[in-house]
Amino acid sequence: MAGVSLKCGDCGTLLRSVEEAQQHAELTNHSNFSESTEAVLNLVCTACGKPCRSKTESDLHTKRTGHTEFVDKTSEAAKPISLEAPKVDEAATSEEALNADASQDAEMVVPEVDKKLVEELEAMGFSTARATRALHYSGNASIEAAINWIVEHESDPDIDQMPLVPANTKVEAPKPSLTPEELKAKQQELREKARKKKEEEERRMEREREKARQNERIRIGKELLEAKRIEEENERKRLLALRKAEKEEERRAREKIKQKLEEDKAERRRKLGLPPEEPSEAKPSTVVEEKKSFLPVRPATKAEQMRECLRSLKQNHKEDDTRVKKAFQTLLTYVGNVARNPDEEKFRKIRLSNQTFQERVGALKGGIEFLEICGFEKIDGGEFLFLPRDKVEMAVLNSAGSELDSAIKNPFFGVL
Repeated sequence: MAGVSLKCGDCGTLLRSVEEAQQHAELTNHSNFSESTEAVLNLVCTACGKPCRSKTESDLHTKRTGHTEFVDKTSEAAKPISLEAPKVDEAATSEEALNADASQDAEMVVPEVDKKLVEELEAMGFSTARATRALHYSGNASIEAAINWIVEHESDPDIDQMPLVPANTKVEAPKPSLTPEELKAKQQELREKARKKKEEEERRMEREREKARQNERIRIGKELLEAKRIEEENERKRLLALRKAEKEEERRAREKIKQKLEEDKAERRRKLGLPPEEPSEAKPSTVVEEKKSFLPVRPATKAEQMRECLRSLKQNHKEDDTRVKKAFQTLLTYVGNVARNPDEEKFRKIRLSNQTFQERVGALKGGIEFLEICGFEKIDGGEFLFLPRDKVEMAVLNSAGSELDSAIKNPFFGVL
């Protein structure tokens, strides 16, 4: 069987003629060609009529256009190959060279096309370069002609490159090869593709926006949980501090009760004419007292002085618990008014002869002493208690408020 193609021994490509072999050699520098009885495929698309010379090319065409039906016309196009190089017409070659030189010398510009038609093609989803190239080579006549050209040349490697032509060059419009019905179907198909592409882009953007909103909700939720955790931790610390203070107060109360019991026991022994306990029994406590005497004595703080003053007030009037609690609440009111309004003189000045003050605080031993620890001073011959503005100490007032609050709420406060 005679050879119907040339096969490249380096890459296996089938070529239809010597001219194609020469072009292949120039592009790839391959030089090993042999005659082959295997024909170059000729697969023609039934939808648009585009010929494909290999299965790979037909697959690419299907991927670009969605056309899947092809007619195999390889046997019709297969002819014995001529191994003689084509003769070159010297005159024609000279004329082509002159034309090429003239084209190179001429200024290359982007051809002028109808801008409205370009905008319509861009709205259909085509790039500016593809729309310009289609209008230029279709004669800049109509949208239909441009779409027809795009359909026929969509596999061209330079279809998305802006065309350049010598200045003052005109290209005649080729006749459309599709029927009006086919052209209308193609237009509808291209519009549908552009619509689907736009919808897909909108869905993608909506997914991204929803993801961003979800991330924002997660971030806000984490911040709220963290704020709640911090608030709960602070509340837990406050309760622990309050319980610790209450336990300390209970411990002191128990120690005082124990001390009182020891004193009562000693008093009973004395009344019964019994001798006091032997020194040996009390020796350990004496040793402890001696050891304690060597420790440095820390001066009592104002908070401790206030606590002792309130304890003394309750001890002195323990038979009237309601009156004591009312005195504590009245003192808390005086201290709170000064703390909230330190610049108001009316809250910093108390008339000692005031009947309400006397009934609630003044007549109870320890009430006036507590106010003096807070900074109040007697003025005008002892007629008023006055706290000068420059001697208002918020720390002292806060301590006074804490001690009064503890005395009111703690049932063990000042048991003895």
